[in-house]
Amino acid sequence: LIINKAHCESYRVNYLEYLVMLPGPTNVPERVMRAMYVPMINHRSDDFVELYEDCVEKTKKVFMTNGEAVCLSASGTGAVEASVVNLIKKGDKVIIPVNGEFSSRLSQMLEWAGATTIKLETPPGENASFEDVKEAFDNNKDVKAFYCVWNETSTGTMINYLDRVKDLTSRNDSYYVVDGVSIVGGEELKVDKWGVDIAMTGAQKAFAAPPGISPIVVNERTKKYMIENPPNTMYFNLPRYFKYYEESKHTPFTPALPLLYAYREAMNMILEEGLDNRIRRHRICSGALYSGLSTIGLTPFAKEDSRSTVVIALNYLEGLEDKTFRNTLAQKFRVLVAGGFGNLKGKVFRVGCMGEVQRYHVMRTISSIASTLDMMGYKVDAKAGLNIAEEKLKEL
Repeated sequence: LIINKAHCESYRVNYLEYLVMLPGPTNVPERVMRAMYVPMINHRSDDFVELYEDCVEKTKKVFMTNGEAVCLSASGTGAVEASVVNLIKKGDKVIIPVNGEFSSRLSQMLEWAGATTIKLETPPGENASFEDVKEAFDNNKDVKAFYCVWNETSTGTMINYLDRVKDLTSRNDSYYVVDGVSIVGGEELKVDKWGVDIAMTGAQKAFAAPPGISPIVVNERTKKYMIENPPNTMYFNLPRYFKYYEESKHTPFTPALPLLYAYREAMNMILEEGLDNRIRRHRICSGALYSGLSTIGLTPFAKEDSRSTVVIALNYLEGLEDKTFRNTLAQKFRVLVAGGFGNLKGKVFRVGCMGEVQRYHVMRTISSIASTLDMMGYKVDAKAGLNIAEEKLKEL
């Protein structure tokens, strides 16, 4: 047997595990990955009932709701679209803050469903204020719903007044819908207490599971409305999911079975850690990333009062080319970060801080970014950045 040493070394480098610091998909714990390695089961069997019922109940715990939960076999966008096609009818008036790619997409979905959208538009990196939202409600007494993208991953911004919106929606019993695709499980969301009618997320984000499962939760009054006003769609027809679950604990269509096993195991890890501890960990790690990366000369894109705790968007240094930087970071240090969207392409890059993020992820990311900048001719003080991050991480 002749072994080519150079070939083996190339194989080892090419398949060395990445540190995935994207805004999703994110690193998946080995325990969650192993959960998928099970024999196939019948999705119309008692085995499936046990699996799916457990997924539903644990989803409700993470979202802090007593309402209904559906674990869609879809991307996060599928869950967002399900919220729109099951709630919004032609002529409905909807208030929505718009400040980036994903809030723009949601606004378009609403318009395609026939809604009249009242867009609270702000520049990327800023959020509409609570006062802006209140003014929109003051001027539109007949509004059907308030939709928001809680965490705008394209710009690294996060709405920080979710707990106050029900004071506005309760005026005329309008619906309150939270797109939490990139943040549920990494930040505090008390669905029932905060009066949220519909919320959803994607498993590949702060849940730290593989992509493909996107849970959506719906409270009782919204469920009743959906059943009485069923949508003209098949796969995302939520009343069908409610009916199948009530009758047999099944789903109306074939689910992604291995992914459900992984999703359940990811929720087991969330509940074992405890939601409060998990949220605290995310906040500490994002604070360390913001401080450490700022110290080496990178400035956050989002305004301070709008910054996300799970996605850190950073302005590029002058002359720093996006693709070269991210490719060098990936190839030399096996760290993955994301570039910018649309008008922000080449101007910012984004670091995910979600899922299983811990001290190791933070310190390796800062060190690797600093080393990459140094390799590209930018003199940075890596030691200072690491020291301030380490100081922040002492709270863990």
